[in-house]
Amino acid sequence: MSILRTLLLLSGLGPALLLAQSVRIPATHTHIEKEGESLYVNYNGTQIPEDLSPPVFTLEEAYGNPKGTRKGIDFDFGPRGLEGTLYYGFVPYGDSKHPQPVYFRKSVAIKEGKASINIADDLQGRYDMVGWEEKEQGTLGFRVVATNGLLLYDGRVSFTGNGPFKVGETIVEGPFVTCVRPDGATIWFQTNARTKAQVEVDGRVFESEKKDTRHEIVVEGLQAATDYAYTVRCGAVSQTFGFRTAPAPGSRSAFTFAYASDSRSGQGGGERNVYGANYYIMKKIMALATFKETAFFQFSGDLINGYLTSVQEIDLQYANWKRAVEPYGHYLPIYISMGNHEALSRGFSDGGSTWITVDRFPYEEESAEAVFARHFVNPRNGPQSEDGAAYDPDPKRQDFPSYEENVFSYTYDNLAVIVLNSDYWYTPNAKAIPLVGGNPHAYIMDQQLAWLETTLAAYENNPNIDHVFLTLHTPFFPNGGHVRDDMWYGGSNQVRPFVAGKGLPKGIIERRDQLLELLVNKSQKVRAIMTGDEHNYARTKVGPETPIYPEDYPESLRIQLSRTIYQINNGAAGAPYYAQEETPWTPFVSGFTTQNAVVFFHVEGDKIEMEVRNPDTLELVDEMTIK
Repeated sequence: MSILRTLLLLSGLGPALLLAQSVRIPATHTHIEKEGESLYVNYNGTQIPEDLSPPVFTLEEAYGNPKGTRKGIDFDFGPRGLEGTLYYGFVPYGDSKHPQPVYFRKSVAIKEGKASINIADDLQGRYDMVGWEEKEQGTLGFRVVATNGLLLYDGRVSFTGNGPFKVGETIVEGPFVTCVRPDGATIWFQTNARTKAQVEVDGRVFESEKKDTRHEIVVEGLQAATDYAYTVRCGAVSQTFGFRTAPAPGSRSAFTFAYASDSRSGQGGGERNVYGANYYIMKKIMALATFKETAFFQFSGDLINGYLTSVQEIDLQYANWKRAVEPYGHYLPIYISMGNHEALSRGFSDGGSTWITVDRFPYEEESAEAVFARHFVNPRNGPQSEDGAAYDPDPKRQDFPSYEENVFSYTYDNLAVIVLNSDYWYTPNAKAIPLVGGNPHAYIMDQQLAWLETTLAAYENNPNIDHVFLTLHTPFFPNGGHVRDDMWYGGSNQVRPFVAGKGLPKGIIERRDQLLELLVNKSQKVRAIMTGDEHNYARTKVGPETPIYPEDYPESLRIQLSRTIYQINNGAAGAPYYAQEETPWTPFVSGFTTQNAVVFFHVEGDKIEMEVRNPDTLELVDEMTIK
């Protein structure tokens, strides 16, 4: 990091000034140019300037800058003068397994961005359900609602004292369990201030390496297939939850894992849209998964509305999604990957119909991939990036985003899950890709493909692994809502990435077939592809009899599949629905529904049963024997 960059960060002047001083246009892009400190797209001789519109609301504003007072806590939601309502109530940790705020009977108005909660007078006596008067500490949950009824944020603030009050160290996100292993797991969470935190498990204490707001603590030295309680300590805050370690590799014990995707905000009002995320269905999904004693949950993209140009605004939407799953994520490991709605871009607009976006650079700090990695914790065993590929224009510099924590694999007992990113280095408008460069929706680039081949081969040769599931956001075979793109584009093979002005040799259908060659013809362990993107549930049989090409597709480019697997599409976690469309493989599609759904795979040794349920009504949607 340069001295200038370090000084700017330490001064707190913010990313806007920092970027103005140091922004570099990656060599992978074309027709993006710079005049002074302003960026623009040169479109047929016309300068299309970067759109610098301010965000609607940011996570920093949503935190409310809480300050202790003589009677309670004052909030300041920023200089833009937010008007609305603040709901609040205690979070009774220890009173239930999945603690959530119990809102008080009154709310307070947010006027010109400010609001006050009177703890001393309103939340004492019969309303003191957490014993703050005696313990002189507690945690409040609060909900920020705009005047139009839009739910903006659910926050947490811990306090000490009994008047005057002081805002204390607070766990504002989490704790979450992830990366469960036979000998341990990773506990991660976010705090409101830089601090050291501890996790205690089985009498052993594991501590943050340094003071920070983001904590990722690896717990190890445990026994396989064992239930453990863990206690997180941060300042005066102490919270206890639990997790179960994974079985020893190849134990072939019985377990269940769950799958879903596409939980961005839905229609219908209320908690179906907590600024960018569908709280309502995600809570239902996680509650059902917990009830069915799921070992882990895979969620594959479109968590949020996204498609934003502001890092601070996408931070808020991610925080809202995490809050929806948090009561269950204290215990249930959730592995999370990217979709197209995780797009964070530099946008260029002429103020009219022309709107061009590319993955936000500088890639190290502000790409969609880098910001995603800051918000979630996943295994770090994927490829590095597309740097170093044959088409890399400058091998000495980073010209692509990182794959860290958005492409990875993990195992549980005798099963492996491989997670791909089919919206990497994403340029949303495919027609603009030849002009500015970027990767189209659903295309897996060369370095990621090479990593997949190596990873599949390792699992094929691993005697402890009997089953492999691949997941990525976009279907190989779309059925409703994305027939015009995904790995089909209406049957056109012309779509492909452009790097430094040159299109890659393989088109989208050719690249799809390379993936199928690996998953079907060169593997005997891959059982299913778990996809989303289309807001429905559908099961597609993919095998030798399935028609997978347009009628005029060249015979020389076609492949023949040697065995049958299934594409399980479940993009039914709350986003607005898509109806079924006609495709060559429609006769091989079953179980299609636009109802909300969560997929459960019951694994026992060599057998896999699939069960699909509507988390809202609990009715059975589909079931089958995978193997």
